[in-house]
Amino acid sequence: MENDFVDQVEISRSISHVPPAHFILKIEAFSSLVENDVEKYGSLEFDAGGYKWKLVVYPNGNKNENVKDHISVYLAMVDTSSFGLGWEVYVIFRLFVLDQKKDEFLILQDAMGKQRRFHGLKLEWGFDQFIPLEEFINASNGYLVGDTCVFGAEVFVKETKECTGECLSMTKLTSASNYKHVWKIENFSKLEDRFYESEVFVAGDQKWKILLLPKGLGEASGSHISMYLRLIDLSTITGGSKIYVLFTLRIRNQLLSKHYEKKAGEWLNTSTQFGGWKKFVELNYLNKAGNGFLVNDVCIVEAEVPVLGISKALNFDGDQIKIDASIHVSASDNRGSVLDFSNFEELASGLVVV
Repeated sequence: MENDFVDQVEISRSISHVPPAHFILKIEAFSSLVENDVEKYGSLEFDAGGYKWKLVVYPNGNKNENVKDHISVYLAMVDTSSFGLGWEVYVIFRLFVLDQKKDEFLILQDAMGKQRRFHGLKLEWGFDQFIPLEEFINASNGYLVGDTCVFGAEVFVKETKECTGECLSMTKLTSASNYKHVWKIENFSKLEDRFYESEVFVAGDQKWKILLLPKGLGEASGSHISMYLRLIDLSTITGGSKIYVLFTLRIRNQLLSKHYEKKAGEWLNTSTQFGGWKKFVELNYLNKAGNGFLVNDVCIVEAEVPVLGISKALNFDGDQIKIDASIHVSASDNRGSVLDFSNFEELASGLVVV
């Protein structure tokens, strides 16, 4: 397995009369870089193998690598912000310096055709000790003539890779996040339609409704009420994303503090928009006088909807995914609207029944 940070690959040095194929960097008054302690110089960008690169020269050696008495030269990959998550580019490269007296190039490259892996955490490869500074500035060697020198680069891309990924962002449940939505339903005993919805409310930057079936759903028909939490706006969870919500649905006891409630944690997505219960509470228990759930034929339903996690597929576009888990509450005192039965039967395939 290749380790980017432990490099024991031997360096190959060769001579060629052919100039570099991809980029040449000519530096005039090189000594001023050394004398003025210029840390490094990055060249203009150049294209090779479908990617953009720079040649980076440390005239006094790369101090970050504790280099002394040498010139350090590197190939750096640039303009990578649009690459997909997990990108990798495998490259064989050669770095050049011109011997102006012999009109030939000294070439340094990794021995045995070693490929280097450029990726998000490693954008630069090269040679810490490219050439001894004393050898370089000695005019008799031809590398620095008239205080001018010439470097170069060739870059051969061998392979590219990208991977897909996922970002799961979780947040802790706090009192600040545990807000609730209140839905007051009047004339409860006179509800004739099979399906009712609350007004839309916002929690965890998502839009929700409470879904109530006063006469029950399926095998619960006639014996229980059914109640669900419904995720409304699916535009925020496209591409395989999902939301983890630890929700509570509750019917308030208007006489005592002993409310009737159920809690569940569910992952919701575009195919599973509902979480709740077919048999939420027995109708006989709900309707029994003195239990406090129906007072003056009014039923008060509450939903607590803290969003604790959001999972998103990473189609990396250069920016970091940032999850804002703040929760906002919109309360309603009005009866919900009627939900079309045929539409609900289609959506009911996505019910999470606890």
